Amino acid sequence: MKNFSIRRARAVLSAAAIALASVFAFPVYGQAPSLPAATTGAPSTPAVTRPSSSVTQTAPPPLPPQPVAPIDTPQGQVGPTASSPEVTAFDIAVRAPDSVRGLIETHIELQRYRAVTDLEDAELARLVELAERNVRNLVGTLGYFNPTINITREGNAGLRPTIAVVVEPGPITQIKAVDIDFAGEIAQSAEADAIEQRQTIQRNWRLPPGQPFTQDTWDGAKTQALRELVARRYPTGRIADSLADIDPASSAAFLGLKLDSGPTYRLGRLDVSGVERYNPVLVPRLARLKEGAVYDQQELLEAQQRLASSGYFDSANVFINPDSTADPAATPVQIQVRETKLKKVVLGIGLTTDSGPRASVEYTHQKAGGTDWRSVNRINIDRKNPSLETEWTSLPDEANWRWAGLAKIQRVNDDGLLTDSQRLRFGRNQIGERIDRTVYLQYDRARVSGTGLNGLAAVEAGDGSAVSANYIWTGRYFDSLPFPEKGYGLGVQLGGGYTLSGERAPYLRAVGRWLGIRPLENGRVAIRAEAGVVLAKNSARLPSTELFRTGGDATVRGYGLRDIGIGLPNGSVGPGRYLAIASVEYQRPLRRKGLLTEFENTFFIDAGAVADKAGDLRPSVGIGTGIRWKSPIGPLQFDVAYGVKARQLRLHTSIGFVF
Repeated sequence: MKNFSIRRARAVLSAAAIALASVFAFPVYGQAPSLPAATTGAPSTPAVTRPSSSVTQTAPPPLPPQPVAPIDTPQGQVGPTASSPEVTAFDIAVRAPDSVRGLIETHIELQRYRAVTDLEDAELARLVELAERNVRNLVGTLGYFNPTINITREGNAGLRPTIAVVVEPGPITQIKAVDIDFAGEIAQSAEADAIEQRQTIQRNWRLPPGQPFTQDTWDGAKTQALRELVARRYPTGRIADSLADIDPASSAAFLGLKLDSGPTYRLGRLDVSGVERYNPVLVPRLARLKEGAVYDQQELLEAQQRLASSGYFDSANVFINPDSTADPAATPVQIQVRETKLKKVVLGIGLTTDSGPRASVEYTHQKAGGTDWRSVNRINIDRKNPSLETEWTSLPDEANWRWAGLAKIQRVNDDGLLTDSQRLRFGRNQIGERIDRTVYLQYDRARVSGTGLNGLAAVEAGDGSAVSANYIWTGRYFDSLPFPEKGYGLGVQLGGGYTLSGERAPYLRAVGRWLGIRPLENGRVAIRAEAGVVLAKNSARLPSTELFRTGGDATVRGYGLRDIGIGLPNGSVGPGRYLAIASVEYQRPLRRKGLLTEFENTFFIDAGAVADKAGDLRPSVGIGTGIRWKSPIGPLQFDVAYGVKARQLRLHTSIGFVF
């Protein structure tokens, strides 16, 4: 370990730092900080044992005061040193720059003795002498190792005294050099993953040369380096040695850190507890942890999240115990789960700006009909879009594919056109960490009625039926959900089939979606685009559920739900075969007193068009602004938008991040 020796007289400050820590609960210079305790439910790592290290000073410090016997701490004084007693014996006036004054005022030892009202002058004089060293140690924690300190008593004899603490901290200590070394398996490993981990720890070091040195930043940098070490491959990693060598004369700090990785850990068998009602294969298939894989704390956390969000379990905990008896090459993975109830009913009420008040009832059975299939049955009561549906899904297989079936009845009220539709679907889906895939067969039937149907042909109104085969692929590459700061999402839907009403005719349907989020200096910009096309003969009677209409909270703001479509001769709006949507939104975080809040302000422009021919697409534009709150259940957004073509101002609300 490099010791950064300087050919000068050296004074060791570690003893002073330890003494200060015993009084003020400050960390010792150079002592490796302990990692925070793992949160409930997160994969845990073992306690890390580290030897303490020293901070050395390479220039003579100012002469210490003559030894003085300390005065006993007044009995009954507890709590922080800055606690203000009701009756005080003297005042303290700290005259120092803002960078150090707050710390001195809060933690100076003299604060303890202000409540001792019978202090004699000699005792107070001894306290003043001791305070100089106390203040020197305090400002040292902020990186000022060469301060000028003058502590005097002010006020005439017999009057209430004031202790004046005058501090000129001098230049803050700067990092001059850093040496990060490794021991254990990571030091000799030639595996690309281990080499990359070493380089990442060095690259992400938080105290590079040129940065100011403080005790907090020194502790934080070591903690971060250790976290990056134990997060992957090496859960028993520890800080083997650390040194902060301080030269007060030049205000320079020379830092050294040695990380001992220990052996590489790999996952062994899964030890599952808490499963009683469900098939034993469920937990391993949801966890998707491969035996023999290198330990990765993030992968254990993702497995835990998959279990907790699967709907089968109320809670899940996934972790390893890398103790002395565990074989690093095959460490058992502990999975503890608590099963959810077999049957569940959820009642909901709400209000949307598109369709007004709404209510819903959802009944879930985890083992419907005595099988391993789960059924979810929903009733939605909505003024414009009531529906009834049941969806059945099987357990995932080894590749995480599930069988799924759906039956749905729905009515859509488009202000003059009433569309009663039925849908049957059966297929398979695979839901991954970033990519979802769905393959299915589908039957659609739509019957259109209402006053808006007068004079319209069935083809124009979307009255018809069809059977189709479909494939959907969705990729989500965002940095964090449900509050992404950057990244993109891409979705593609391809389908083809035959119409069953009137003349039977083939058709093709394709939809593409994209959302990109790009960070800016103050906020971010979100760009959204969507396009769709249905290719078929003009006479083909396609059901309206296979055609396009747009407008509303999640598509084109400034317009009502499905208000953008084909303008029909009788004044109604019908579905079309071509769709185009685009949106640009600027999202600006709101601050209060310079600090980020949970709120954001948005400004946006939306545009959408529907037509039966690509050349007839004419955009309907909406512009507006809104407020977004990062609520515990996802982003809650309130928007006010003006529809340029509709010449109307509308309020829109939405919750959650959906792509």
